[in-house]
Amino acid sequence: MGTRNVKARQRRDWLAPVAATTGALAATGAGMVAWGALVEARNFAVRTERLPILPSGGRPFRILHLSDIHLAPSQRDKLEWLSTLSALKPDLVVNTGDNIASAKSLQPLVDALGPLLDVPGVFVPGSNDYYAPKPANPLRYLAGPSEQDPHRTELPWSELFNTFEARGWLNLSNQRISRVVNLVRLDFAGTDDPHLGRDEWPGFPGVTSTPSRSLRIGVTHAPYRRVLDAMVDDGADLILAGHTHGGQICVPWYGALVTNCDLPTWQASGLTDWTHGRRTAPLEVSAGIGTSPKAPVRFACRPEAVVLDVVPRA
Repeated sequence: MGTRNVKARQRRDWLAPVAATTGALAATGAGMVAWGALVEARNFAVRTERLPILPSGGRPFRILHLSDIHLAPSQRDKLEWLSTLSALKPDLVVNTGDNIASAKSLQPLVDALGPLLDVPGVFVPGSNDYYAPKPANPLRYLAGPSEQDPHRTELPWSELFNTFEARGWLNLSNQRISRVVNLVRLDFAGTDDPHLGRDEWPGFPGVTSTPSRSLRIGVTHAPYRRVLDAMVDDGADLILAGHTHGGQICVPWYGALVTNCDLPTWQASGLTDWTHGRRTAPLEVSAGIGTSPKAPVRFACRPEAVVLDVVPRA
């Protein structure tokens, strides 16, 4: 056998295990993508947290936190699941934005929320309430927060906001508003989307004559540090946000790799604390209900709605 044939056979012998390994990795990757798109992205859950922050004299109440629905009108399973959430019987709904992914999603969203729109509620917008999604590689977020394309297609955000407000939900876009729930005055302050740079912190409503029976709740879509710091400095008792998708593609037993903002990855979802200066407030970040239709994969990060049961302080 010639030297050339020997070298060719040696090369084939060396390449065979490499090719087998590459093929196995490709198959594993394809399986993960299929699982993330076809199973986990539709594996909706309700996460429940207990919050002992209620002032003396107030009755316990329930908050339903909705975020990042990213609804496409073809997502029948998501619409059906949304329609079941009124059975949780919340006393207050907080919506932290990114509701629709298409102009055709508005009416299906309203129909699915149904009775929840008759529950007292507040909302703030996210970038995907203003603009339609564009194709995106989720791994690109490893390079830092996504940049906004000024040429994106505009969504019917004004109609969306008007619909929510007509049903009684309060728009907290750079606004402060108070309302009473179960004998407790809730002083809300919220921002327009920080990811778009539209946030202007309004401060909380003025001190009440009975501050021991009030709660200050900060609401924003994207939990950028500058916004969280301002809320805590102003005396927030609770902060709610979304935007992060919980990392969307996470590493099992490790967690999120990105947050698409400057929030630490270990706080990408769940109930944690935010401290600035000498003050600390509970921070609830929802992992969200959907994904962008252009990157419809979740991994080790189930879509969720969040129930917060607010109870008396210990």
